[in-house]
Amino acid sequence: MSRAIVLVLDSFGIGAAPDANKFGDVGANTFGSLLKWAQQQGRTLQIPNLQKMGLAHVAQTATGQWPLGLPLIQPEKSIYAAAAEKSFGKDTPSGHWEMMGVPVAFDWGYFKPGAKGENIFPAHLYQRWLKEAGLTGSLANCHASGTEVIQEWGDEHIRTGMPICYTSADSVFQIAAHEDYFSLERLLKICEIAKPIFDEAQIARVIARPFKGTSGHYTRTGNRRDYTTPPPGATLLDRLVSEGREVHAVGKISDIFAHRGITTSYKADGLDQIFEKTFLALENCPEGSLVFSNLVDFDMLYGHRRDVAGYAIALEKFDAWLPQLQASLEPQDYLALIADHGCDPSWPGSDHTRELVPLLLWNSQLGSTTDAGQRESFADLGQTLAKVLKIDSLEHGQVLPGLPDLNLWTEPKVQYV
Repeated sequence: MSRAIVLVLDSFGIGAAPDANKFGDVGANTFGSLLKWAQQQGRTLQIPNLQKMGLAHVAQTATGQWPLGLPLIQPEKSIYAAAAEKSFGKDTPSGHWEMMGVPVAFDWGYFKPGAKGENIFPAHLYQRWLKEAGLTGSLANCHASGTEVIQEWGDEHIRTGMPICYTSADSVFQIAAHEDYFSLERLLKICEIAKPIFDEAQIARVIARPFKGTSGHYTRTGNRRDYTTPPPGATLLDRLVSEGREVHAVGKISDIFAHRGITTSYKADGLDQIFEKTFLALENCPEGSLVFSNLVDFDMLYGHRRDVAGYAIALEKFDAWLPQLQASLEPQDYLALIADHGCDPSWPGSDHTRELVPLLLWNSQLGSTTDAGQRESFADLGQTLAKVLKIDSLEHGQVLPGLPDLNLWTEPKVQYV
């Protein structure tokens, strides 16, 4: 029986989505920005293995133009498509849940920016949290960059013992604290207390952001923890676990799914650890099960920080690693690459961008390639993997064309909402 390996290239969009105008993102193109950077350096982006899976072709589908500077490489043993998101938001949980079969058909709550020095968090929730967490107050209390806010408020945090609270364009309440002076255990505890309180404002995630270091040199650690609202329906992960299958989650996948539908979780910080733990998960994953990895660095280190060069180099590093993963797969295994949203590193601000994403499926035994065009939902990935893994069809999504004939599977009874 097949196994499935899903790698999320976090934030790797390939051009503005059809509804990008609703988000102010018309013209955003994460991949296109990396290609322009390479051209400015007098070279071509080196991603031959992603091209063999169909990346350049789906980028052409998304934008109507061949990707800047890339040579023509014909895809091999793959099914490839450009996928649009049906969920109402362009946030991390919505994108991940939709790709596993559960689009988010509601709006998350957000904290609107306020005047300088003004607490932007709802007073009745904020004061309740402070009281239940045993805190006298918090610092910052504004929209901020996670790396900049600890430099600005780190000294005051150590002096007062108050945590640093901030948000972004996402539906998040983020709490930063120094591991040595505040303690990681205490930070996680006050985040656990915050989650059900801020649920009342429909906030998707409370995120613990621990850091270390000294004045002017504070750096975030790998002990981040996301407290996430559970998916609003049964995902492919839930279906697999209910059937006695295994789901091996690498990186922040467990947090994104509120630890639901996960049998084994692998903590990892940075691309090298993600690569290492993905191999470990694959070694431990039996037939009929799933390995699910998130490559967060693309989004966290490069997209949000608007680091075009860093993003491009990281993508090339991933491309160079990809053949090692493919060589380790069994003939019946399927490898899928997808993204959860865009985060164009050349776009104004630091927010995600509403973009189409690549949906690439590879199997060493596929006798031909299939251009699956533009898809209406990320959920097509989950529905396709349900067929590959011989799980009953999901509520949302369509199976990608080009799969070999697989038995013991029924067509979906319910299509897109």
